[in-house]
Amino acid sequence: MTSGLWELVLKGVWVTIQLLVLSGLLATAVSFGIGIARTHRLWVVRFLAGLYTEVFRGTSALVMIFWVFFVLPPAFGWQLVPLWAGTLALGLTYGAYGAEIVRGALAAVNPAQREAGIALSFTPWQRMRLVLLPQAVPEMIPPFSNLLVELLKGTALVSIMGMGDLAFSGNLVRLALQESAEIYTYLLLIYFVIAFLLTRVMRGLETKLKAGVGKAPERKRDVRSKRPEATAVGGAVR
Repeated sequence: MTSGLWELVLKGVWVTIQLLVLSGLLATAVSFGIGIARTHRLWVVRFLAGLYTEVFRGTSALVMIFWVFFVLPPAFGWQLVPLWAGTLALGLTYGAYGAEIVRGALAAVNPAQREAGIALSFTPWQRMRLVLLPQAVPEMIPPFSNLLVELLKGTALVSIMGMGDLAFSGNLVRLALQESAEIYTYLLLIYFVIAFLLTRVMRGLETKLKAGVGKAPERKRDVRSKRPEATAVGGAVR
């Protein structure tokens, strides 16, 4: 490819990273807000949070992007630029999946920890902030890592709005060169590299958070420890 076409692809990479960061931040905020609300003592709060989760998990992210970009403008009289429309649609959609991760991690905390917080006269917010979340967050990191990779792949959906992300730029290069195999191979490799870097960062974050709550990271066992113990038979050791 020429330098001009490579520049187009690199611009697409930058747009994809921007969209990933912005929608990831929104999805994280939604995940914790809705996930914690699903454990609230008031049934109305739990019902509304559950309704949100079911609605956004049960609808297509592609259709949601269409709805935000094409339906909202005539309904409310304003138009979102493609970057913010994609951020809103992807953040709200993937945040619903993240909310279930948060709810499940909070539910997995030992009930004795909750009882200890009550015994210390902590308020519900203090129990959540000081007792439950510090123990639950490290357990959320692996599923959140998977969700972040899925969000990365979901960013390609914004190309339907004509947004110059990696997928859209790659398609323009393909049309210019009339070469599909080479271009799409490059795109696969770029997505893979970004996903690999994300998983490494999340793994490091998991190790740091677990160390903060006194959980040592798992270490590989010594290969020699897996060998069977020596037994004496007839005076010989084998």
